[in-house]
Amino acid sequence: MSQRSRSVTPDPRSPKRQKLGHLTKEDFKNGIFLAPMVRSGALPTRLFALKHGATLVWGPEIIDKAILHSKREVDPVTGVVSYNGVSRAIFTTHPVEKPYFIYQMGSSDPEIAVQAAKQVMHDVSGIDLNCGCPKPFSTHSGMGAALLTNPDLLCSILTALRAAMPPEITVTAKIRLLPSQEDTLKLVERIVNTGISALTVHCRTRNMREKDRAVIERLREIVEFVEGMGKGIAVIENGDCDGWEDAKRVRRVTGASSVMIARGAESNPSCFSATPLIDIEKTLMPSYIRLCKYFDHHLGLAKFCAAQFKSQRKEVTKAQSTIIRNTLGQAKTYDDMIDFVKTWTGEDEMKEIVKAIEINCPREHRMLPSSFVSEEVNSDFTTPPGTQNPEPPTSRAPLLPNDFINDTPAFLPSAALTPTPEGITAAPSIISLRS
Repeated sequence: MSQRSRSVTPDPRSPKRQKLGHLTKEDFKNGIFLAPMVRSGALPTRLFALKHGATLVWGPEIIDKAILHSKREVDPVTGVVSYNGVSRAIFTTHPVEKPYFIYQMGSSDPEIAVQAAKQVMHDVSGIDLNCGCPKPFSTHSGMGAALLTNPDLLCSILTALRAAMPPEITVTAKIRLLPSQEDTLKLVERIVNTGISALTVHCRTRNMREKDRAVIERLREIVEFVEGMGKGIAVIENGDCDGWEDAKRVRRVTGASSVMIARGAESNPSCFSATPLIDIEKTLMPSYIRLCKYFDHHLGLAKFCAAQFKSQRKEVTKAQSTIIRNTLGQAKTYDDMIDFVKTWTGEDEMKEIVKAIEINCPREHRMLPSSFVSEEVNSDFTTPPGTQNPEPPTSRAPLLPNDFINDTPAFLPSAALTPTPEGITAAPSIISLRS
């Protein structure tokens, strides 16, 4: 891999970028969001989700202590911001996604949580506390779903985060249902009173897994309870929603302010659109791999994410799909996939994403109640087919590219950190992307 040259001072005459105000409670209402997913919620997936209509995107859970020992570096060509450990990327983002990006944290200590949040606050628009992950890597340290049975600690972390973060950084939480609805309501009341901007409820209990149907019918009472508190807090439904049209069903059944999609987006990041991509082996997979190569994204993670993609097929035959997927699975390098990728135009893919975000601002992509309340309610509750989310990377996290350096790429602002207060910057102009 060739070494990338050190960046130079940006041209002061570069076109001004669109500015968006910081997130408010209202930005969490009437939206359709990408859920936090380890591995599957990687930067390329988040960008394609934004391109195809996700209102906001959550990053994968990052453990608080892990980010504290990282070093922030910027790729001078792509603009990718990487928080690096000794030899591995712990977290990556890009200024393009900042106005729509929520950073999810795993923590069991208010002080450490605040330190970790301050480490990344200049590159994100919100901090979300994971209070629902049932995996042992999280619960054994008192994080994730373990916080559900320690409400004092859970609320102390949220209170500390809200007190330490500037007002332009939102603080939110994602929980699971408790076995008892009464206990769930008591917990929700305490959480809402910490000053959060939104609450996501994964409609499964700690002991339930993805194959178990989400009990979304329990959410309406929670939504009405939170509305009765009068704080204007959005309640976001998570569980068993596979796309834009299905989100209408979920909102009718639950009364939720917004819907968050996990496995549906893992299978097809364009599911946030009313017309998601079909024949995904040709309409998305090549573009995804091109962008991953342009970002120097870890090959194993790129292959993993692309292998999850599924869609309706009209023009792509089963035999063609099998050949493409076999090529993907057997590839040892990006160049091994040239037969179905055709050309390495990752920079153009990035320009298209930027253009789509500039033309159709994700935060304006709303599902207003008028679009679905008059439709007949389908009371069927289904669990979409899909794979279980893997555990987050630890010792097997992706190795860093050899050519990451500390400089800012030429098309970014001169400050090393993307500005957060007052005027949050959105996507850079297409013209500025290595034109």
